[in-house]
Amino acid sequence: MVAHPSEYPWSSYGYNALGQTNDLITPYLEYQRLGTTDEERRAAYRQLFKHAISAKNISEIREATNKAWVLGNAEFKQDIQKRLTRRVEPAAKGGDRRSEQFKIDRV
Repeated sequence: MVAHPSEYPWSSYGYNALGQTNDLITPYLEYQRLGTTDEERRAAYRQLFKHAISAKNISEIREATNKAWVLGNAEFKQDIQKRLTRRVEPAAKGGDRRSEQFKIDRV
């Protein structure tokens, strides 16, 4: 069973989704863009949490975060790798080290 954000008292969910008072929170621009009224913004924010994140996606997020890898599709990763001029995902394991594809994948 996946926990709901409201089960975390330290979370901003109570403020952003339920309208609970919290002097520690300042609404950020993306939150303001969710609607023109407070209730529209809260309803839109609640919709962001309507569906649970799959265990596979959570695992991918954790691995990328813990290992400082880029999270995204292949095209996005290639773009970021070019900009950073460093590896943004783990190297492929195994393979024929003399093949052209292996050399390309090592970059």
